[in-house]
Amino acid sequence: MTREQWLLKLAGKLEKTVFSDAAAELPEYRVTCGFPSKGGLAAKKRTIGQCWSPKASNDHTTEIIISITQDEPMTVAGVLAHEMVHAAVGTEAGHGPIFRQLALAIGLTGKMTETTETEAFKQRVQPILDEIGEYPHAKLDASQRKKQSTRMVKAACSDCGYTVRLSRKWLAEATPICPIHFSEMSY
Repeated sequence: MTREQWLLKLAGKLEKTVFSDAAAELPEYRVTCGFPSKGGLAAKKRTIGQCWSPKASNDHTTEIIISITQDEPMTVAGVLAHEMVHAAVGTEAGHGPIFRQLALAIGLTGKMTETTETEAFKQRVQPILDEIGEYPHAKLDASQRKKQSTRMVKAACSDCGYTVRLSRKWLAEATPICPIHFSEMSY
């Protein structure tokens, strides 16, 4: 089983149990494992899940992304449930009162932008996780990401404002010359 198949199986079971008990209907959706569009590698306040409005998809399907930095099955289930709440109430609801009401009803708690699983949620979901087996994914250690080594330096002509960007390596070789005034540019 691939991780997408695992996530879809989990989503389907959550929909038939946790969400149906809360009388929540979900639109057509897809679930995948990947990088959220923003904050997926942030050192603080890392984004671990994301729900995209059906308006963003060419075939009008809600897209749910679970970060590849997550691999603990119960945490993944909580993140998936959180994103499914967004899908059910509509992404335009944000983390407001409508979102909060459904999130609490299905067993999520805490700050609504960073929900966690209640004991009741865990007890309800653990049999599902036991049934579908281990999450076939090993988290990506984002701290191993190569740091950017080259920062471009902006040099400008003090007479006309002409600018260029160059690496420190070339700046160490020579100061750039303005092609209009033939004077050294400052940086």
